[in-house]
Amino acid sequence: VQLQASGGGLVQAGGSLRLSCAPSDRTFNKYSMGWFRQAPGKEREFVARIDWSGSLTDYAEAVKGRFTISRDNARISVYLQMNSLKSEDTAVYYCAAASTWSQVRRYEVEYWGQGTQVTVSS
Repeated sequence: VQLQASGGGLVQAGGSLRLSCAPSDRTFNKYSMGWFRQAPGKEREFVARIDWSGSLTDYAEAVKGRFTISRDNARISVYLQMNSLKSEDTAVYYCAAASTWSQVRRYEVEYWGQGTQVTVSS
């Protein structure tokens, strides 16, 4: 069981990136999914979550209004659209899966993907 994250890169402040997370099998369509990030010297922090149906979303205050989480269960993928990027968004971004909506927000993640680096230059 794997989560494959991709889409990171180097972007100028104010720019956009779209991260993708591809679970290895369709069972993940029943999981709530989340994105977390970890900047150098800092703890991993919650960024966004989405429930299994895609009807519920939630964001950290720092990214609200700029980032959008979505999922396509037909393609077995979860996305994080990041707009108006700031230097403080620089971090390694991780996708994650949990059985319930609340577990994601509590960091009670059952599966972590490998990280993808996002670097925002000012």
